[in-house]
Amino acid sequence: MDRNMRTVEDVLRLLDGFFEPAAGRWDRFYADRDRPVPFFVDKPDESLVSYLDRGLVAPGGRALDLGCGPGRNALYLASRGFEVDAVDLSPQAVAWGEERARAAGAAGVRFRCGDAFALATGPYDLIHDSGCFHHLPPHRRISYLDLLDRVLAPGGHLALTCFAAGAMGSELPDADFYREGLLHGGLAYTPESLRRIFAGLTEVELRRMRDEPAGSPHFGEPFLWTALFRR
Repeated sequence: MDRNMRTVEDVLRLLDGFFEPAAGRWDRFYADRDRPVPFFVDKPDESLVSYLDRGLVAPGGRALDLGCGPGRNALYLASRGFEVDAVDLSPQAVAWGEERARAAGAAGVRFRCGDAFALATGPYDLIHDSGCFHHLPPHRRISYLDLLDRVLAPGGHLALTCFAAGAMGSELPDADFYREGLLHGGLAYTPESLRRIFAGLTEVELRRMRDEPAGSPHFGEPFLWTALFRR
């Protein structure tokens, strides 16, 4: 990058350099599919299922699955009539998701590998994020909110799942992440901090994710917040 910064994006890229590049980190994470990681299960979030079953989110339309991983939520959204763009930085995750889609005979999902901030085109009726937001360094909240402004349709929804303070993730002040050059496995949020960050949207629901038993067809862990916002 040119040493003479001229734009906000120049500053954001400079701050990215405080941390390990995310693509390589997530490719290593998804390389071993046999690890007992809860997020590897082929089940949709219980919250996402609940939003659709209760009519809080209408089925169909266009959806963006941010940080889609192996596609468990993207495939569910396609089964409910959505046309889905499923985006992840990790080639390993995207390849796994494509394999799952082929095995299920699923149509309606387009997997894409890369930076969702650059790839997402919109407009989307639903942006779904199960675990992407809490792995972003603090300065990239700017990019996240800009993405919502650009591609979330009027009346559209953001469905968010992220680490809950007091249960999972790091609760350090933002500045400390830059001093240490580490994200400590992800950032934890309080309901108040989420409401402040997403103050430009209307809150529909914010609660702890339900703890789903092993035999449940849905994914649920109580160390997570699940939130639904409407534009």
